[in-house]
Amino acid sequence: MTSPASEPAVSAVPDLTGLLQHTSHALTNRLANALGEIGLSPRGYCVLLHAQPGLMTQAQLAEISQQDKTTMVVTVDELERAGLAERHPSPTDRRARIITVTDAGRALVARGQQITARVHGEVLEALPDAERAVFVTALQRLVDGHLATTQDSPRPVRRARQPRQ
Repeated sequence: MTSPASEPAVSAVPDLTGLLQHTSHALTNRLANALGEIGLSPRGYCVLLHAQPGLMTQAQLAEISQQDKTTMVVTVDELERAGLAERHPSPTDRRARIITVTDAGRALVARGQQITARVHGEVLEALPDAERAVFVTALQRLVDGHLATTQDSPRPVRRARQPRQ
């Protein structure tokens, strides 16, 4: 058991949740604005990017892109209407749909990768050279380690609702 003297003072502990949420929100908005240049939302870009190798079901893509089923259906509907993706029956599960990326979708993903690299590069350039690699390495270490999995909560936190694109 720790004594109150051995615990850090509340004011000495940075608000990591607030810092990371603000950073995530600001970066997501920058990326959304940049991808808007080519008519893609971050959701649509993410689905197209992960669907490129092929044979991914809509459910698998929803999990990878951290979208609920309803949002995924809306996202794929938008991609299909734009001629960027197509749904096909799964050869192994008649209830599942495989999402394939069209040639137009592949071209947009390539442009999206350039845009994403540009936005991420601009953000990292805001840091001094010596801090960039340390920052990315530390975040990756948290993602791969201590924060790799979510914990069950009696009051689960919902992701912020995203405006329709």
